[in-house]
Amino acid sequence: MNLTHWPPGVPWHLELPQTSLYYNLEVAATRYPTRTAIAYYGTNIAYAQLKHEVDVLAGFLKHHCGVQRGDRVALYLQNSPQFVIAFYAILRADASAVLINTMNLEDEVRDVLSDSGSKVAVFGQELAANILPRLGGQLEHAISACYADYADAATDLPRPEVVCAARREIAGAIPWQQALAHAPIATPMQNGPDDLCAIPYTSGTTGVRKGCMHTHRSVMQTTIASIEFSRVAKDQVVLAALPMFHVTGLQMSLNAVIYSGSTAVVMTRWDRRCAAMLIDRYRVTNWTATPAMLIDFLAQPELDRYNLSSMSMLSGGGAAMPKAVAEHIRTLWGLPYIEGYGLSETMAPTHTNPAQHAKAQCLGIPMNDTTSIVVDPETLAELPVGEVGEILVNGPQVFQGYWGKPADTAAVFVEVDGMRYFRTGDLGYVDEEGYFFFADRLKRMINASGYKVWPAEVENILHGHPAVHEACVIACRDAHRGESVKAMVVLRKDQALGAEELIAWARKNMSAYKAPHVIEFVDALPKGATGKVDWRRLQERELARPA
Repeated sequence: MNLTHWPPGVPWHLELPQTSLYYNLEVAATRYPTRTAIAYYGTNIAYAQLKHEVDVLAGFLKHHCGVQRGDRVALYLQNSPQFVIAFYAILRADASAVLINTMNLEDEVRDVLSDSGSKVAVFGQELAANILPRLGGQLEHAISACYADYADAATDLPRPEVVCAARREIAGAIPWQQALAHAPIATPMQNGPDDLCAIPYTSGTTGVRKGCMHTHRSVMQTTIASIEFSRVAKDQVVLAALPMFHVTGLQMSLNAVIYSGSTAVVMTRWDRRCAAMLIDRYRVTNWTATPAMLIDFLAQPELDRYNLSSMSMLSGGGAAMPKAVAEHIRTLWGLPYIEGYGLSETMAPTHTNPAQHAKAQCLGIPMNDTTSIVVDPETLAELPVGEVGEILVNGPQVFQGYWGKPADTAAVFVEVDGMRYFRTGDLGYVDEEGYFFFADRLKRMINASGYKVWPAEVENILHGHPAVHEACVIACRDAHRGESVKAMVVLRKDQALGAEELIAWARKNMSAYKAPHVIEFVDALPKGATGKVDWRRLQERELARPA
């Protein structure tokens, strides 16, 4: 292990608390009861109020909804005070939170609920159409939240339509206010560090969704390591713009904030002008953002109207940061863009760049208590410096396995020299100073602004269109997203279909980030000797095109 550029004064080993993640909120509320925990479009929620509402909702989940220790409760909300309250309430009720991507549509939500066995859900009212068909079947109880209930202060901040929408009654669902009209939970919490805490969903190369089982301990690891590794101040003000249903947003914009008793300035939807106003108004110090988000932010007119001088740390990942944009960031803030690397299976970062010696377009070095090696994917022999192979990871943040899928779990763990490693499926190499760099993917996956898109899943849906005979999905370059989804489509005989028409159909039948941005109609798809579509040939041809 090369520790040449390990952050000065930071221990490699972290002694993790032997407590639940919820206890972090209890500590923060006891230490800083009047400090703002959440700033939400002009409304400030103090830690004492946050903990009280968490405890009330936990009591309602347990006593009204029948949530018991070990149950899974689905969380289907956009960034909001309700997301924060519901997440910690689920933990306080001794259950684990099943994180559902808010871009998932009805069939996708059905699959996650079915796989996880969730009988209770908390959802945003704007998502009702995707979850109400499950009531009375998969779901026994569902609590509906209206974001406007926590954004009632007069403000000049531009608020998205979904935050301004009035509360509406949804048949069969329990209104949020009704759930909060009960007494706080009184029974002691039973779950500890080795009980399940959160189940974010990812997909496999077959497009089958898999729930990543994380304990309080594995979530706690990246919660604390992300603070300690980068020496983040305990009174940070974080711009929470990344979605909290995603592990990076959950850890950097929520759990790390609660652990340190800091403030999260929460955005429900991305708006670059609103982001600039929030940084100026709340003196934001920390922001974890994707390159696509920052490219959009920096491109807005009249950016110099805002005082952005409070920024002290800017980090992110999901795609390599273009050199020109990184230089713009350094000119604007005098800061490096700290790139990192992680997966749903590792609850966000396993690697990150040390702030005092960050490298551009680099995954960074393994974080506290984390060991990572590069091996030959076939022989598992460790490879020398500079040679490309599969990145393996061992550390406390690595998940316990895929919910209900022991065979899939066994397939992603290997033993090398007596140590158990998680196979990331990503190809990379290590330089002479111990920094890891991404090279390619061993598994077939598209990374669109940090969202993983599995081609097989998109192909399966496209094949449902009556005019589509065959489809092959590949990645294409995208100046803002890093990669976008492209579909090579063969139409059925005598069928006519335009690219825009098919894209519009796709957006109605799958999450927006999965839907193809580009359609190319072809007469036939190349196939190998076994008759399978040779997607690699199409992908290589696409990447060979001039940028």
